[in-house]
Amino acid sequence: MAKTARKNHEKPDSRSPAPNNAAARDDTEITALDLPSAPLTPAMEAYFAKCDEKLGFVPNVLKAYGFDMAKLEAFVAMYNDLMLAPSNLSKLEREMIAVAVSSHNRCYYCLVAHGAAVRQLSGDPVLGELMVMNYRAAPLSPRHMLDFAVKLTAEPWKVEDEDRAHLRTAGFNDRDIWDISAVTAFFNMSNRVASATDMRPNIVYHEQAR
Repeated sequence: MAKTARKNHEKPDSRSPAPNNAAARDDTEITALDLPSAPLTPAMEAYFAKCDEKLGFVPNVLKAYGFDMAKLEAFVAMYNDLMLAPSNLSKLEREMIAVAVSSHNRCYYCLVAHGAAVRQLSGDPVLGELMVMNYRAAPLSPRHMLDFAVKLTAEPWKVEDEDRAHLRTAGFNDRDIWDISAVTAFFNMSNRVASATDMRPNIVYHEQAR
């Protein structure tokens, strides 16, 4: 894959692969755009420090948004609200939506990052791989939530009352349907930005929860 010079440069760490490895530059050349990083606001500096403390690293998507503090803060706020705030949808269910949507869109960044999250939250590495490849092959019951998310991704104009009725029959209430839809929409946006900029995931994700 041809790559232009990347601006979001980071110092390579001890986990960096050999130079001829497919992921060799993923933690040093985060996007294909020449966008210099802006100074972090106090809030974002604290958030990055919290990520480093809890995860052991700062996700590259945050560094990619770091050229514009308003955009970074908006992205973080929306992500945290949709993926971490209280909801009838579990964190695992929300991560599975992220992976099913990203699989349809073939988004490398989100499949690597959120595939790792599914492996970790489920305690089932095989489920994580199935979700990345084809969620329909995974032993999920019911599957209506992911079918809805993928239909909303692929053919949103075809979503109708029957689709919402299937979700209600499966036990989802109207607030749940909103949350499923919002998570789906967020990852469609994220997938497209990641694909447009050739955003690269942190190398550490590949090793997690195997």
